[in-house]
Amino acid sequence: MNSRKLIFLFLVSFFLILSERSFSQRVLGAVAAGINLSQVDGDEVYGFKKVGLNFGPSIIIPFGKDKKWSVTMELLFSQIGSNQKSEYAAHDTIIKKDSLKFYDGYRLNLTYVQIPVIVHFTDKRFIAGGLGFLYGQLVGVTEYEDYNDNRGFVRTSTSLQGPYTRSDFQALADVRVRLYRGLWFNLRYSYSIFKIRSREFENPFYHNTWWRQQFNNVIALRLVYIFNDILPDKKKKSKEFSN
Repeated sequence: MNSRKLIFLFLVSFFLILSERSFSQRVLGAVAAGINLSQVDGDEVYGFKKVGLNFGPSIIIPFGKDKKWSVTMELLFSQIGSNQKSEYAAHDTIIKKDSLKFYDGYRLNLTYVQIPVIVHFTDKRFIAGGLGFLYGQLVGVTEYEDYNDNRGFVRTSTSLQGPYTRSDFQALADVRVRLYRGLWFNLRYSYSIFKIRSREFENPFYHNTWWRQQFNNVIALRLVYIFNDILPDKKKKSKEFSN
C-alpha cells in the first residue's frame, strides 16, 4: 500500500464518519504540528539525536455516557531516524589526533506517512491520556555513513526497495495537557513492534562481525488544536448541582 492509497483511505474514512448521524456523537476535527526526537535501536548509535517534523490532521470521536472516552485517528507526515557526528581520538601518542577516528559518523533519514489510532481518556477536560497503535508507510529514505577514508559522509541507501521495510507498526502512549481552550500540548512515545531492518556490523580493528535487529524509537512533542472543543460551563454546572 503506497502513500496515495493511505491518504485516500483516510479521507474516505473521514467523510464516512462525518456523514454518519446514527451514532449521535459529536465528531471533532483537529490539527497537530511539532517535532520528533528519535533514534533507531540496534544501529550502534545512541541518543535521541535525530530531529524531524511531525504534523497532520485528525478526527476525534467521543463516546461513553460522559464523553470522557474518545477515539482519535490521525494522518501524519513524520520524519524519524538516527544521527551521530564523527568523533576523533588518538589511540597512540605517535598517531596524530586527526589521522584516526574513534567513531565514524552516521545519518539516517526515514520519512513516513503514518496513521495512528488511539483511545483516550480525558480527566476533568484538562488532561488526557491514551494508548494505541500506528501504521507507517515508508515514503523516503537516505542514509549516510563516514567510512573513515577522509571523504566525509557518503550516501549509502536511497532505495525504497530495501534494506528497510516499507511498513512500520508501532505501539504508542500519548498524553495531552490543555493550554488554552482548544489548544493542547502533546507528548507521545512510540516504538516499533516489528523490526525495520536486520544489519551486520564489523569491528574495524578486530574484524569480527555481528547482526542486530533495528527498531524505531520515537518521542514526539507537538501542539494540537481541537476545533469546537468546548469547555464545560462552570456556572451552569454549579446551578445543576444546587438544584
